[in-house]
Amino acid sequence: MPAQLTLVLGGIASGKSAFAEGLVRQSGKPMIYLATAQAFDDEMTQKIARHRKARGPDWHTIEEPLAVAQRLRDIAAGHCVLLDCATLWLSNHLLSDSDLEAETHALLAALADCTSDLVVVSNEVGLAGVPDNALARRFANAQGRLNQAIATRAARVILVTAGLPVTLKGPVA
Repeated sequence: MPAQLTLVLGGIASGKSAFAEGLVRQSGKPMIYLATAQAFDDEMTQKIARHRKARGPDWHTIEEPLAVAQRLRDIAAGHCVLLDCATLWLSNHLLSDSDLEAETHALLAALADCTSDLVVVSNEVGLAGVPDNALARRFANAQGRLNQAIATRAARVILVTAGLPVTLKGPVA
């Protein structure tokens, strides 16, 4: 059976990550958490530590803010991988002055080639107003394009709002 790609979208604090973790747990496969967050301050350091503790010891965590495509290629078949999240990954590249088009292409290729089931968490930015500065507009446009590209490739797309999932594409369970 080929690996399955699921995209879980939602706003900030919508419950999308908790929902995605539940999907990975339900898979019954060895779980890998591919984390893209970076701790630039004490609050974020504490938040990352709380989340890691809450997930428990059954998860293998890989912290990778930029080279996600390579990390996906390094993962053996038979796992269920949670990539949390595509939004921070994109922000990390934007702020690093990376070639966003090349990095996005590499990520999409790695998603297609991944031999383990994969759940990708991403922020839905299309419901907000037009940002008031060029960097924010560049980010919102790039995030919207990335979400659309992942959704096109995904077997299942779920939107989480207020902790409630709505299936946009694919099987409900």
